[in-house]
Amino acid sequence: MKFLDEYAEHYADCAWIHFPELEKFMEEALIHAGVPAADAKIIGDVLIESDKRGIDSHGIGRLKPIYIDRIDIGIMNPVTEIEVVKDQDATAVLDGHNGMGHVVGHKAMEMAIEKAKKYGMGMVAVRNSNHYGIAGYFATMATEAGMIGITGTNARPSIAPTFGVENMLGTNPLTFGLPTDEEFPFVLDCATSVSQRGKIEVYGRAGKDLPPGWVIDHEGKTRTDTKQVLEDLTTGKAALTPLGGIGDMTGGYKGYGYATIVEILCAALQDGSWMKALNGFDENHKPIPYPLGHFFIAIDPEHFMGLETFKRIAGTICRQLRASEKAPGEDYIFTAGEKEYLAWKFRNEHGCPVPPSLQKVMVTLRDRYKMDYHWDFEKK
Repeated sequence: MKFLDEYAEHYADCAWIHFPELEKFMEEALIHAGVPAADAKIIGDVLIESDKRGIDSHGIGRLKPIYIDRIDIGIMNPVTEIEVVKDQDATAVLDGHNGMGHVVGHKAMEMAIEKAKKYGMGMVAVRNSNHYGIAGYFATMATEAGMIGITGTNARPSIAPTFGVENMLGTNPLTFGLPTDEEFPFVLDCATSVSQRGKIEVYGRAGKDLPPGWVIDHEGKTRTDTKQVLEDLTTGKAALTPLGGIGDMTGGYKGYGYATIVEILCAALQDGSWMKALNGFDENHKPIPYPLGHFFIAIDPEHFMGLETFKRIAGTICRQLRASEKAPGEDYIFTAGEKEYLAWKFRNEHGCPVPPSLQKVMVTLRDRYKMDYHWDFEKK
């Protein structure tokens, strides 16, 4: 398969580290940073799941800059205290009190699943949380329980509205997980922008320019200078384009609309914060917490026509899509979640690719916390 050939070639300069070691390293680093052991295990599981699925923007690459660094400067609490603000039959509202988003998200989706078992559907809204890793992790918590999982989160402003240039909305993924009768679920986990900051960071670590159309400046012109873009996204001098691209000719209004839906559902249900309140800086440009909101929905097919019926039809639809006529020069049609499954199979054998820039970060954390790790890439 062409995808796998290109996949191996893409990581030619990386060191390969097996998942158990990498997950253990992340857990230990988080514990040294003040995270309780049980919470560090949840966070490590979310982060390693990203690396397993080939989503390099949200795994080990986020450990230091998003979590440990924010703990260090005091804008994220390593100990997560979850308050149940409201709990009714099929719904609940939680307050994460600026704790670790993965831990809050795990608790929220567990509650949604339990409610769905009893009532057919469950929804939990969260406020005052933090970045919770890949949204697909929580959607697949539901698929593993034989349910449909839906989740979304707002984020610091990055996307400009259609015909605008100011970063107003977060990348705001709207994520679905659907159980199938195949070896893997259908999981659509993507930002409502053409790209997202994590992928731009991957380009930055590789020293590559961005593709045109991902980012615009205040003149509405596309930007490709990755390093400066990362700085300008933070200061508001650049903005991501919504899914569909610049303007409305290619449907940019669709991504803009979906991003707005997620923003509202992550703020209005739980009386949380939104848009510019999530900037992460005060009026003097000093770092402050990002009080993010999330929502989690679980739907139990057993309360409709049954799980097996749902899985059979969902799987059949996916197989029919893959079997449809292919474009000239293409050897395969994928369905959502399939590339991540193939990445998992490949990486389960070879390990996780760690580029030189992340190798330096791992060495820095190991030395800082005096952890007993020695990697082959240090011998080169």
